[in-house]
Amino acid sequence: MTQGRIAFLLGAPALALMLVILILPILAAVVLSFTDYSLGAAGLTWVGLENYARIFGSSTYEKMLVATATYVAAVVPASIGLGLGAALLIQSLSRGAAFYKSVYFLPVMATLLAMTIVWQMMLHPTIGVVNRSLLAVCGVLPEGVCPDQMPLWLGDRNYAIWVTCFIGVWQGFGFNMVLYLAGLSGVSRELYGAAEMDGARSGWERFRLVTWPALRPTTTFVLITTFIRAFQTFDTVEVLFSPGGGPSKSVYLMMFAIYEKGIVQNLVGIGAAITVLFLISVMALTLLQRRLTERRA
Repeated sequence: MTQGRIAFLLGAPALALMLVILILPILAAVVLSFTDYSLGAAGLTWVGLENYARIFGSSTYEKMLVATATYVAAVVPASIGLGLGAALLIQSLSRGAAFYKSVYFLPVMATLLAMTIVWQMMLHPTIGVVNRSLLAVCGVLPEGVCPDQMPLWLGDRNYAIWVTCFIGVWQGFGFNMVLYLAGLSGVSRELYGAAEMDGARSGWERFRLVTWPALRPTTTFVLITTFIRAFQTFDTVEVLFSPGGGPSKSVYLMMFAIYEKGIVQNLVGIGAAITVLFLISVMALTLLQRRLTERRA
């Protein structure tokens, strides 16, 4: 038996598993996106691009695309920046580094569903600790500085999407911090000495000339994983804004739309079409980011 045939036989179980749990479901979603299929229906009708036309021609799905783009654009850079900043601060500590690692990583370990319920209670307009704290602060400020009415964090379209983004950053930046700490541990101390001999005296110059270039491979991985996690956000919207996706559908993210259309409303065809757009968007932007960051690295 040749070496190539042996390698194929050894890899066949993994290939078969990938085909069953990854490739076939994607192909099934693509096929269903061109139909009007619903669970329990006696049959299905081939509708072609009608589902995609509905997505790009309806104001509801336009809000979905805007909300998703806003969430990703806000959460990804903020969670990466905070993760890198926290990693640099912890690395510079001589004491208490393990404590701060645990504190920042705690939201990652906690169940997001439970934490979202806690945030829901904290953001309650009357009994929530956030508005009560604002009232306490306003009590000592000059009259006219604070608004007459406390914000409706979850009931106002101007706040809802940004509250969701804040929770996403709070929950995700600790994971990025751990990845950056691992990357920082691989930066040779000799590089800093060489940079200092070449005139890099300040901390910013050492970061710009040594730390950041050395972290580019780590940043590539962090960027891709953070981007995918942002697109996959569902729990927060389901707990805080279900049903409907928030006031005026301002938090109608793609993953929630897939669940609402495909599961709740049993519109499997339109849900599959949104799923296909979701996969295409994630794949295209991931490949673009990887090409750009790896070229620099």
